[in-house]
Amino acid sequence: MAIFSVYVVNKAGGLIYQLDHYAPRADTEKTFSFPLDLVLRPHDERVVVAFGQRDGIRGEAPGRAGPGRAGPGDRPTDRRRAVPAVGHAVLAINGAEVNGRFTADGKDVLEFLGNPANYPVSIRFGRHRLSSNEKLMLASMFHSLFAIGSQLSPEVGSSGIEMLETDTFKLHCFQTLTGIKFVVLADPRQAGIDSLLRKIYEIYSDFALKNPFYSLEMPIRCELFDQNLKLALEVAEKAGPFGPGS
Repeated sequence: MAIFSVYVVNKAGGLIYQLDHYAPRADTEKTFSFPLDLVLRPHDERVVVAFGQRDGIRGEAPGRAGPGRAGPGDRPTDRRRAVPAVGHAVLAINGAEVNGRFTADGKDVLEFLGNPANYPVSIRFGRHRLSSNEKLMLASMFHSLFAIGSQLSPEVGSSGIEMLETDTFKLHCFQTLTGIKFVVLADPRQAGIDSLLRKIYEIYSDFALKNPFYSLEMPIRCELFDQNLKLALEVAEKAGPFGPGS
């Protein structure tokens, strides 16, 4: 069981704090011969798998693509561009980490993998790490979904989205009376998240709001807040719910 990350979103939908507590890695490295049997495409300064699947390397779901640039291993009928980038990304080539869409020595990844002379080649795939801009965008999107959820509720005074569940994680959200949202992403089996959310609210009140140098609605940059939040996450992972006086 694990707690993956914590987000704090202000009442306007702006991300004011984010912590990656635990990031499980599921990288896959394989040696490929030419032609590459996966379709790659550029997306947000990185190269992702747009189509195809093998050895745990996954691309986009079928049927969610449109016309776009073809990658290595692409056939004329496979020229497609999936809308959201949910597939694996190229992380390293021949043991050297890639820098976005370029190899360690500055070559374009798609051009390098499109050259038969560079094969056989070892490629490491994995889920890409979210950039700061992506985290800001996702926080804003969740803020909007939260508001939509409240409006769609058949009951008056709905609290909005409190939990979203997938097969690999659960998203838990607690909104305060002042509109601050505390969001925790955790393992589906992790217990005590409701208590943890309120504990985070206490830490926010004690170490952010009481900090004379902190301005409301602004990014939280406080060492004591960081330290106490990390301690609370460790306690939650080991013990589950918080008891009285914790």
